[in-house]
Order: sequence, then structure tokens, then C-alpha cells
Amino acid sequence: MTSSQASTTVPAMVGIVESMSAPLYRKAGAESLGLSERDFTSILEEVAAKYLPRDAHQSEVLELLTNLRVEELALARACARGNETAWEVFLNRYREKLYNAARSIASEDSAARDLADSLYADLYGTQTAAGRRVSKLDSFTGRGSLEGWLRAVLAQEYVNRYRRQQRLVSLEERTEAGVQFQAEEFDPAQAVDPRLEEATDQALASLAAEDKFILAGYYLDGRTLAEIARLLAVHESTVSRRVEKITTILRKSILAGLVKRGMNPKEARQAMEVEISDFTLDVHRRLAEGSRQ
Repeated sequence: MTSSQASTTVPAMVGIVESMSAPLYRKAGAESLGLSERDFTSILEEVAAKYLPRDAHQSEVLELLTNLRVEELALARACARGNETAWEVFLNRYREKLYNAARSIASEDSAARDLADSLYADLYGTQTAAGRRVSKLDSFTGRGSLEGWLRAVLAQEYVNRYRRQQRLVSLEERTEAGVQFQAEEFDPAQAVDPRLEEATDQALASLAAEDKFILAGYYLDGRTLAEIARLLAVHESTVSRRVEKITTILRKSILAGLVKRGMNPKEARQAMEVEISDFTLDVHRRLAEGSRQ
């Protein structure tokens, strides 16, 4: 753990993480992957500091840690540290899945294989900075599945390639005109498959105004069912049923949108295992558009 990360983790949070570290370390099988318990504890502290406020309640810390996919977290971070055993496990478990995901994104098999292969160097960490290997896997936090995270990183790389190719069409003319280009920034810790954001945006846009208002009020603004019911002049139970119905319809719509964009049903379900806070899509703004005030 770096000094900057340690400074953002309050002692109380550190104590809770340390108290849970040993059983999670065993559950993750981290020792067999070359991670010491101290290394693993530092990783958990880093994740807690990233996603929880400084004054987080004990129950919030416990909920975050117990819901982490610690086996996949340990594997990813051991690979990032260059452990060969971990890398072999990773390849055996995810190589074919990575190629299959690439094939669902790219139109041609050769392009798909090239896309998948190009990601391995970034995952393995062939480059170094300040004497330390740099690996995208160091950004995996275990909140969702590693398979879903890999698909998101792969899809983002495909989008970046497409954008670079589009820019190359007129790059020479724009360079001669004195246009300055800035490198794209992508944080793999916040990896969300762009197809998921597109499908979600389309599904949200299709909702009726009142449905948008109900979802925004309940899930994003923290309003209770009773408060929403008063605003809509209906019974609380009516709002409860509406919330359940809307979310069911929305989920089916997003899943259908992902399948339409090249995912199979299993991949689509896994892609949806993300936190809304990881979206670059402004969900609140989308729900506010045309909703009842």
C-alpha cells in the first residue's frame, strides 16, 4: 500500500479490514499465488479506501469486504506482481474466455485474436515505472467478476482502436493545420463495457416520464416509497409494485440490448454485474430528462 493510500484509510477502517483479512486470505487461496497476508491486507485496505468514505460505518466496511470476489482479486493482483503460478492459472481460466469475448466484439476472427493478444502485454505488465511493473490487473478491485472486467477492458480497447483509425483518416491534414492531440485516458479500475452503457442509455430513454421519476427518486435521491407515493398521490404499495415492475422491465430491456450488440445471454448477465458509480453515463441526468418534477 502506498503512503497516499494509507493516508486516506482511517484507523478504524484499517482495524476492521485487518480483523477480516485472515479468513478472506484463506478463502482467496492467496498464499498459493505468492501473496503474503500482509500484501493481501494492503490490497483490501486499498479497495476499502477507494470505495468508502473516511467515516464509513463498520457495517459498510463489512458489507464491502464480504461481497468482494476475493479469489479473483487475489489472482489478478498476484498476476500483476508477476507471479508465474498465478499467470498460469489466469491463462488456463481466462484465455479462451478472452478470445470468445473478442470474437463477440470484433467482426472477423483474425481481428478478434489480434485484439485479445494485444491485451496480454498490458495484463502481464511488461512495462515498468519507477522500477515497478505496470499491469492493468492492478486496477481490478474484486467488486464484480474478473471475467466481466476483462470484457469491459477489451471492449474499451476495441473502441479506442476504432477511434484511432477514424482519426488517422484525416490526421495528416489536421496535423498540418496545427491541431494538438491529447492521449486518451482510461481507468481500468472503472471498467464498464461501453456496450452496457449504450444499452442502459437506450433502455432508460425508453421509459415513461413517471417511471423515470420513480426510479430516480427511489434509487438515486434516497426518497422512501411513502414519500414518492405522496408526491404521486397514490398508495405506498402501488409505488412498491411499480418499482419492482419497472426494474424488471428495465433489466430485460438492457439484456436484450446487450444481446443485440453481440453478447450471448450469459455474457450479458455478467456484464451487468457493475456498480452504477462506475458508469461514465450520467444515469441521474438521463432519468431526470422528461421526468415528472
